[in-house]
Amino acid sequence: MRPFSLLAVLFLITGFIAGCKSTPTVDWDGRVGSYTYDQAVTDLGPPNTRAKLSNGCTIAEWITRRSSGSGFSFGTGYISGGGGTATSVGIGPGAGFGDDDQTLRLTFGTNHVLTAWSRN
Repeated sequence: MRPFSLLAVLFLITGFIAGCKSTPTVDWDGRVGSYTYDQAVTDLGPPNTRAKLSNGCTIAEWITRRSSGSGFSFGTGYISGGGGTATSVGIGPGAGFGDDDQTLRLTFGTNHVLTAWSRN
C-alpha cells in the first residue's frame, strides 16, 4: 500500500506544479505590423472600450486585471410629514473598481493591423 501512496503524492505534486504554471508573456512588439483587430477580439474577447479616430485608426482597450476596493458605506436619513418624523441610519458593505485597473491599449491602423500598444 505504501508505494501506491507515494505514487499518489507524486501525482498530486506534479499536478500542483503544472497548475501553478504562469501563462507566457505576449510579445506585443513582435505583433506590431501583423496582428489584426479580429485576432485581438478572438484572443482577448470584445474590448472594454473602443474608439474610432478621425484618421480611420481604432484604439481598443481591454482591462487585464481589475483592482477592487472594499469598505463600508454609511448613510443617514430624516423624514418628516404625516404627523410624525423618523430618522434612520444605514451601514453596508461596498465594493468598487479603481484607477488601478491594469489595461492593455492596442492601436490599429486603417487596415485594422496593430500599429502600437501600451499597458498601464
